[in-house]
Amino acid sequence: MTTLLKSATIIDPSSPYHNQQKDILIVNGIIDKIENSIDYKDNYKLVELDNLHVSCGWFDTSVSFGEPGFEERETIKNGLEVAAKSGFTSVAINANSNPVIDNKSAVEFLIHKANGFATNLYPIAALTQKSKGLDIAELYDMQQSGAIAFADYNKPIENDNLMKVALLYAQNFDGLVFSFPKNNSIAGEGIANEGINSTKLGLKGNPALAEHIQIARDLFLLEYTGGKLHIPTITTTKSVALIKEAKKKGLQVTCSVSVHHLTLSDDELHGFDSNYKTNPPLRTKSDIKSLQKGIKSGVIDIITSNHNPIDIEHKKVEFSEAKDGTIGLESAFGAINSVLDLEDFIENLTTKPKNIFGIENFSIKENNKVEITLFNPENKYTFTKEHILSTSKNSAFLSKELKGKAYGIYANNQLILN
Repeated sequence: MTTLLKSATIIDPSSPYHNQQKDILIVNGIIDKIENSIDYKDNYKLVELDNLHVSCGWFDTSVSFGEPGFEERETIKNGLEVAAKSGFTSVAINANSNPVIDNKSAVEFLIHKANGFATNLYPIAALTQKSKGLDIAELYDMQQSGAIAFADYNKPIENDNLMKVALLYAQNFDGLVFSFPKNNSIAGEGIANEGINSTKLGLKGNPALAEHIQIARDLFLLEYTGGKLHIPTITTTKSVALIKEAKKKGLQVTCSVSVHHLTLSDDELHGFDSNYKTNPPLRTKSDIKSLQKGIKSGVIDIITSNHNPIDIEHKKVEFSEAKDGTIGLESAFGAINSVLDLEDFIENLTTKPKNIFGIENFSIKENNKVEITLFNPENKYTFTKEHILSTSKNSAFLSKELKGKAYGIYANNQLILN
């Protein structure tokens, strides 16, 4: 298959063609030529799109699909198609299925199910058996089968010693351990950020302190054990400061922020719409500003959609009863691009997450394998149900003004366009 991309602006700081508009000829999944103008031939598949931009393929490091066990939320097949049309060439899948992905055969099941799709699937296996936080799972075996990291999705490791042992043990095979930043005894039953809005609305508060205490604990443990630690979905000003300090000390700590925490505050809760019920909860406007600064300054390494489909039976109920989570693949790029400049965040979707998880990144230059995202960073639109491709429709971005949209991807020798 020969594909010709016409007049594509290349956004890739690692490429010699960064910020230049070029024609790109792709032959059998390899970049054959990048030139100012390439003549079209009859056997070429021509891609001519309005204000076409291409970058290295985007990688989302926290995606839930439900399968196995919760197929009514999302299946792997449909989920990977949604990811491709949303611009993601790779996704890391959380272990929150039923059964939990906590053994070798479960990891292999996910990889087998994802075979043949344009978007690559990488399993994040559970850190503890059944994600119960009691005993460490078979980490080495799961890594040998293809797990790229270990995390109990959205569940903190309460046992300090277990966390310490996990950080020590994972060093033997260069494993990456996650620690979810929440102290359960302080967060209690809290479902909204503790503050003015939670008080006004009569919702139980989950204080930012619950996040800070857990992060501080984990950083002390990391300083003691060495090794690598990833803290997913941080949400507050103080969390950014704690991680900045730890990086200065030379600790191998990385962190991510979800798209909704970069763009939405707890002011959204006034309508009691359960699509805004997330874990961690939406925080304040000043936290949003700090998180955006954290991206620009390089303290925050990764932006994730934290895509978590929940079926209508668990969402269209009272706010306090609803399950937490929002889908985010379809709206991710448009939401981030409406609050940050493309140059400031493109590496948080491409090179940085791939380096942290040990996944190869293919720069946009001749003779390289093609793994690219095609997008238009300029078009503005209101996000509606029509834009949702996921099986579950629980999006926190419905009716929001977004800027920029993915056209699709070229990866694994397949061109997928909306």
